[in-house]
Order: sequence, then C-alpha cells, then structure tokens
Amino acid sequence: MATQAGKGTALVTGASSGIGAVYADRLARRGYDLILVARDAERLNGLAGRLSSETGLHVETIAADLTVKADVRRIEERLRADRSITMLVNNAGVGATASLIDSDVDALEKMIDLNVTALTRLTAAVVPALVERGNGIVINISSIVALSPELLNGTYSGTKAYVLNLTQSLHHEVSGKGVQLQAVLPGATSTAFWGRAGLPVEHLPSEIVMTAEDMVDAALAGLDQGELVTIPSLPDAADWDRLNSARQQLQPNLSHKLPAARYTHVAATA
Repeated sequence: MATQAGKGTALVTGASSGIGAVYADRLARRGYDLILVARDAERLNGLAGRLSSETGLHVETIAADLTVKADVRRIEERLRADRSITMLVNNAGVGATASLIDSDVDALEKMIDLNVTALTRLTAAVVPALVERGNGIVINISSIVALSPELLNGTYSGTKAYVLNLTQSLHHEVSGKGVQLQAVLPGATSTAFWGRAGLPVEHLPSEIVMTAEDMVDAALAGLDQGELVTIPSLPDAADWDRLNSARQQLQPNLSHKLPAARYTHVAATA
C-alpha cells in the first residue's frame, strides 16, 4: 500500500500486540512515522522492523511500563518536547472480569493507574503543544462497557467511562483550536486482553467478537468522518446520537436551588 507523506509522528501506547499493533500498522501505511510504546521490547522491535521495512518510514520503540511513574514521566517529556508528534493513540490498558468482591483490589488500583492516570497524564502532556500548533489528533480507546456498567467488572467499566468523559470534555475545551479528539468504544475484540482479564476470548460467543483489524479499520473510518465517539459495532449511529442528546437535555435540570418537588412532598408528609 502506498503511504502519504508529511503526516508527522504518531505515538501509540500498548503497541506491541493486539489493537495497538494494528493501529501502528495502519498509521504507518497512512504516512505517519511512529513511536511505539509498550513493555515488551522484543515484540516492539520486531513490529518496528517490519513496518519500517515495508513502509520506509521511521519507527522508534520505547520500552516502558505505564503503571510505573518514572516510565510515564519519560513518555510525558517526549510528548512535550517532540514537535514532530501530531497524534497520540492512548491504547494501553488492562481489564477485569471478576466482580468487585472477588477481585484483588491492588490489581484494580494498578488498572486505574494505567487506564486512567497514565492516559490522563499523557493526554495533558501533548494537548497544549497540539493547540499551540493548531493541529493534531488524540485517540482514546475506551470500551462499550463505558455505556454498560453492568457488564464485566464495575471498576473496569468506570475507568472506560472516565476515558469517554475526558474525551468529550476535552473536545469541548479545544473545539475550534484545530485538535481532533476521538473516543473509540470497541465491543469484544479478539486479542490477548481477554485472557489477561481472566476470561479467554474463546469462551465468548463468536458472533460478538470482532477482529482487531476490523475494529481499528472501523475506528479510523470514524476518525476520517470526524466522529467524536466511534462505536465500531453499532449498526445505527443515530442510536448513539439519541442517547447523547438525551444526556444533554438533562443538563439544565441537574442543578437547581431547591430539591425537586417529589422529594419536598415526601419530606412534608413524613
């Protein structure tokens, strides 16, 4: 596939396998130089060598564990200092499938460190430079569980709801400043994520599992169409529009001086 020149550099976290590796492949073929971040240096280097050979673009790897503060700070500094970076893909993340009472709370805290804290810090590091230059893209990988907290583990769904909310809020902050935001909400995707979360993907109904390649291709199509929120599996985008519209219609009535009448009536008759 021919590449397009002059796109700048995309930094992709969690890039050694699964969704992150597919993003790296697709972005390279769109003409982006790459900075690939993950813990597995061997896999990163193998992917980088292949993509560099196939596309002729510059592919750099950084071995980093984004649950380790020092490693997060290293990537933050790179995002602040490297003016070639025009895209950040916050893909690194882990999940959980057990109920809260059956979970290791230390593991959940580590999940929050990766899914929420690291993502927030990396986003905050890159956005000011993108705003200053008047162009750039931030893609945040959320999940359909952001909209369905009853699925899987509530702490995990909470982290992904945070990613969605942060993306929507940041879009509101930088709208009109040349920076494009996108939250991607995949459903079940065929990656090693599920095994690490305690539920091998082979145990899921095949009809709900999308390949990582199809998921990323759909997400990038949504990016090209200017979507703020992309749900690759959703057949009718109007369903999301209606849900989001209903949320926005609540806003004027979410804060008033007095309680709603149904609560004052109960208090008066108690």
